[in-house]
Amino acid sequence: MKHLISLLAISILLFSCKLDKKTEPIVTDQKQETKTETNVDEWIYLFDGSSLDGWRAYNGDTMPPGWIIKDSILTFDTKLGLEQDYKGGKDIIYGAEEFDNFELYLEWKLPPGGNSGIFYHVKEGHKSIPQIAPEYQLIDDLGYAKMHDLTEYNKSLGYTETPEELKPLQKTGSDYAMHPADQSQKVLNPIGEWNSSRIMFTPEKVEHWLNGKKLLSFVPWDEAWYKKKNSDKWKNSKDYGKYKTGYIGLQDHSSPIWFRNIKIKKL
Repeated sequence: MKHLISLLAISILLFSCKLDKKTEPIVTDQKQETKTETNVDEWIYLFDGSSLDGWRAYNGDTMPPGWIIKDSILTFDTKLGLEQDYKGGKDIIYGAEEFDNFELYLEWKLPPGGNSGIFYHVKEGHKSIPQIAPEYQLIDDLGYAKMHDLTEYNKSLGYTETPEELKPLQKTGSDYAMHPADQSQKVLNPIGEWNSSRIMFTPEKVEHWLNGKKLLSFVPWDEAWYKKKNSDKWKNSKDYGKYKTGYIGLQDHSSPIWFRNIKIKKL
């Protein structure tokens, strides 16, 4: 009897062990699936301060002269940019991957009279990026017009009243020459100090943010968008804004510029 009870106890124990071995892989797989799902919305660093991997000139194979990393910051050095043996443009793109719907974040600062921009949905093969890609404008709102004569340029765009002044569509945070930034919401740090910008893009809505404040919102490719596109600066640029995916780009406008913490999240 004692022998029979012992055999029965051993059988129950072995059966329990088999059950445990069968259930263990299922729990492990569930954990792995949950981990994969949480990685979907992670930030992708386009520039982390240590490498220029993925960056190159627009329509080029290498970085143009002037764009360097200095003190973990991506900067345009105007002295280096004046090398005479370089014939291409100095706008740059992150050419490792194209993006369609996204949230882009970066930090930047300008010198007095500085001018630059952030492009998205950039496609190569065109003469220049501004002809095709929307631009988040970066400029010295207060000092640019004091250091540069805008009169002739603004008159060519039809601005006959105070053509020497920087116009709303040309100021920081604006969707350049398309949608003006809301000046009542703008918090722009002084020249030489860091600012943060954010661009949110989906087919339903585009938003521009500056230092935590939303400056504008619009619907891409709707009737109002096409009306704006065809009535001002881009009316003769047939390919402007038509691409729904493309590269991220940064503009050289012959002035120093500093960028850091450039990252993107797919939406």
